[in-house]
Parts: sequence; structure tokens; C-alpha cells
Amino acid sequence: MGAANGATTVRWQPVLADDAAAAALAIARDVAGRVSDSAQLNLAIQSTMQHTDFPGSVRWRANGLWQGNAGLALLCAAMDDSLPGDGWDRVGHEHLTCSAHAAEQAAADPGFGLSSGLGGLGLAAWTLSRGGARYRKMLSHLDARLVDLVETRTAAIAEAQPHGVSVSTFDVISGLTGVGRYLLLRRETPACRQALESVLACLMALSHEDAEGVPHWYTPPGLLGDSFHESSFPAGNLNLGLAHGIPGALALLSLAAMQEVQLPGQLEAIDRIVGWLRRSQLVDEWGVNFPTAMGIGPRNDGARPAPSRAAWCYGAPGVARALWLAGCATGTAAHCALAVEAMEAVYRRPLNKRGIDSPTFCHGVAGLLQVTLRFAHDTGLPVFAEAARRLSDQLVSAYEPETLVGYRNLEPTGNRIEQPGLLAGAAGVALVLVAASTPAEPAWDCAFLLS
Repeated sequence: MGAANGATTVRWQPVLADDAAAAALAIARDVAGRVSDSAQLNLAIQSTMQHTDFPGSVRWRANGLWQGNAGLALLCAAMDDSLPGDGWDRVGHEHLTCSAHAAEQAAADPGFGLSSGLGGLGLAAWTLSRGGARYRKMLSHLDARLVDLVETRTAAIAEAQPHGVSVSTFDVISGLTGVGRYLLLRRETPACRQALESVLACLMALSHEDAEGVPHWYTPPGLLGDSFHESSFPAGNLNLGLAHGIPGALALLSLAAMQEVQLPGQLEAIDRIVGWLRRSQLVDEWGVNFPTAMGIGPRNDGARPAPSRAAWCYGAPGVARALWLAGCATGTAAHCALAVEAMEAVYRRPLNKRGIDSPTFCHGVAGLLQVTLRFAHDTGLPVFAEAARRLSDQLVSAYEPETLVGYRNLEPTGNRIEQPGLLAGAAGVALVLVAASTPAEPAWDCAFLLS
């Protein structure tokens, strides 16, 4: 098993070999080619909007990382790393240019997060830059604008000292944690490091508790965002998903500490958050799991939450990865052990009990596979390599060559949608298939706070 006080230095090894690796890589190349063909991409975008039950959340934004051309640039960067000389860097440049033009049109209110803000565009540019050798002018320009936005936002939060916030304030998808991960990539630039430290300070402040023991990152009912959650959590809740909840912040605080960006009290904040996750864990017939959220207040007493799906966004996989990183950052073997225990429980669960029927990344098989690949790399334990091969077989079997982009996202309502994007579309599946089948380390999964 990898050491609990730092990241492993073992080179990336694909879990697939020979015919299995060739098949997975061939599918990834096909999907990447389809989503990079402008005519095919436009057809998929139109099909998504015609058939989805969630038009607001799946709308294509050219400057978006999760559902836009910035995300396709990220895919091209991974293809270029794995298949140098095949021209994927040029295709990625086209997507990045499209995304940058869209960002310029939104200059009055560009936003800073990964979703459709400058952080996502910067992360895409960085992954295509080959370690900063390319796109230097673009990255410098983005950094200058981004730092101003982040400093303004973090200063406002620090002044308000909020007790209770919307998850979009601090989450991976569009909040401080996501943009903080990009700033960590750029930590050698003094202004970016200062902005990163401001982000970390805000997350640390949110980890503290009030006199009643409720952490400042809790979400009051008026900020939960929809009537279902408001009725389910009448006094508010504590979001426990990696995508929108405190595990994302835990992952960033830990990754920053591992890369020698550490503020006074940062390790203590990490341990406070781990304490909340430990207290929230559930145990069922397969083992350790975690709920989507925990309720707050006496009106939630006696309402024991149910285990979540086994996905990147919510449930044991995302939480386990954050716990593993926390263990590495603090040198606490018990955190790493709980992470491994939770992942082993995931693999014991029958496929029909995992709640991830979609092949896609956010709430599907691809996300679980990428988390598994990271654990296989970091621990060297056979259970992870074996699970990764089984999950890879699932993804390959889910390939639908007769569709527009090769994979369809399964929406909660049962619709299968031809989304081309990164978070819940075919591009995200292709990225994970590349990671499983080639020796190029998937640096792109930093966007998902997995590394």
C-alpha cells in the first residue's frame, strides 16, 4: 500500500493489456473523433436539448468545462498524451479557441468556477500546454483576471463570516474548491499562490463550528435549491458528496498540503472535516457507505439517512478518495484504511445495488472506474486492479456505436440522452477508457479532485 504521508511515485500502469486495452482505446478514439467533429457535435447538442428532462443543467456552453468545448479540449489533451503525433493537440487547440471566444463574449460576468468560468478554461488550457510550454500568454491573461475575481469573492466571504452557505459557494462544480484546484496547478505564480491561500483560508473557516456544533459549511433550507431537499431537510443539511459537498474541500486542502501549500491550522481543518465524515458513515450488509447529506436540527432526529449511490459525485467512492488524500496529507493511516474499507464495500455490492446505471462520469460507471484506477495506482492492492478490469468491461459493453457519440447518459427520469460533454456525457467516458488502457498518467482528473 502507498505511504500515508505522501503521494506514491510509482509510474502509471494501465490495468488493461493486449486485446482488452486495444478495444478500450479504439472506443475512446472513436468517441473523441465523434465529439470533435463539428457536425456530429452539433447534432448531439441538438438531440440532448430535444430529449432531456433537465434542459437547464445540460445546456451546452462553449466556454464550459463540464458541458462545453473546454471539456473537449481536456479530452484532446489526454488523447495527445497517450497518442502523441496523432494530431490531437491541434484538435484541442480548436476547442480551446472556441471556448476562449465564448469566454470573451461573457467578459462582463465571466465567473471564476470550473463549470463555465475562467477556472475551467484555465484548467483546459493548462492540460493542453504540456506543462506550461504552450499557451503562456493565454494562461497569464486568464490568471490575472481570475485572481482578481477570486480575491474579491474570498474577501467578501471572509468579511461576512457566514454560518450557512449554498454549496455553490465552496463546491467542486462551480465554487471555490474547483477554482482552487486550478490555482494549485499555477502555485508557482505568486499571485495565483496568494489567491489559492485565500481560497484555503475560506474553506478552513467554513470547517469551524458554531456553539451548537454545526459547521459553518452547512446549507440552510432557503439555500438548498429545490423543494424536494427543502422538504427532506427542513432545518438544512450538510452535503457529503464530492461534487457539491465538503469532501471536495477536504480533497483540496489535502492536495495543497501535499504540495507544500499549507497555512497554519490547515491540517487541523482536514481532521475536523474527516471527523464529520466518520460520524456520518453508515454500515449495511456490504460494509461502509456514506449518505448524500445529513440533516440538521431536532426535526431530523430519528431520520437515519440511507446510503447514497456508489458514484464519484455522491457516495463512498468520492468520499473515500477525499479520505485517502487526507490520510496522505496528515500521515494518518486510519484515514487511508477507512477509504480502502469503503471502496472494498462498493465492490461487494451487486451491480443493481450500486445506483450507477449510466456509463458516464458524474453518477455512473466511468466515475467509479476512475476513482478505482487512482486507488489501484496508489495502493498496489489487487482488489482495485481486479475491480478496475471488471468496470472497464462494463464500459466497453455499454458502447453504442450506432448512436451519435457512442455513449448515452441515463437521466434520473429514465431518459437516455446523447450528451457529448465531460461530466455526464461521452467525452468523460472516453477519458476514463484512455486512463485504463494506456501508460499516460491521467493528469486531467485533477478537475474532479481525484489528484
